[in-house]
Amino acid sequence: MLTGKTALITGGGQGVGQGIALALASKGANVVVTGRTLEKCQASAVLIRDRGVKALALRANVKNADDLKSCLDKTITEFGRLDILVNNAQEVARGPLLSISDEQFRGNWESGPLATFRFMKMAHPYLKETNGTVINLCSSVMKRWDVATYGIYAAVKASIQQLTRAAANEWGKDGIRVNAIMPHAKSPALKGWMDANPVEAEHFQKSIPLGYVGECEEDIGAFVAMMCSDEARYLSGQTIALDGGQVFIG
Repeated sequence: MLTGKTALITGGGQGVGQGIALALASKGANVVVTGRTLEKCQASAVLIRDRGVKALALRANVKNADDLKSCLDKTITEFGRLDILVNNAQEVARGPLLSISDEQFRGNWESGPLATFRFMKMAHPYLKETNGTVINLCSSVMKRWDVATYGIYAAVKASIQQLTRAAANEWGKDGIRVNAIMPHAKSPALKGWMDANPVEAEHFQKSIPLGYVGECEEDIGAFVAMMCSDEARYLSGQTIALDGGQVFIG
């Protein structure tokens, strides 16, 4: 159980972020959800409160360091503590390398590795006080044998994986656990791709041993909640695939 704990989730207005938020709330955590569209975060906050806990919705662009600090400050003001930080928000540029602009790459970098790096550092003093945990979002695209058209996305997610490992190594002495997940989930982006590419989507699902794409709350969120609990107190520095058995990490 996570009763009395406080979680802060970026990109919590929809998809995987919302699924994680709801799963954490179901285990008793109060949840702060942030995102660029406040209305989506507010809608998530309503669902979170329906689970019997407190929620706070905040507008934030993770590429803006001041927004990150503001979210953290408001979280501490509202709840007095931070136990769980989930770095989920991420811009995605997909396409051949020759088609990707510097601006697109910069957006992926600033919303992914740089935002993760900044937010973990800002949150460190508070997580140290609570023996807290960090969950970073990576992707199994890092492990694809054919990374064509996914190069930029794979590059920034691989950077987040290394930041995860470094933080786990350096902050273990402070009682802070840091892990990452590589999820397949029915996020709006993936659902949109599947709807637009039914033939490729069918092959994609058939390549998953369990035969389906995970649910944002029941499959991804529930596992993250377990990772944040005392039952997983010895888990740190790991990147775990939540993909129905598709990727071979090796």
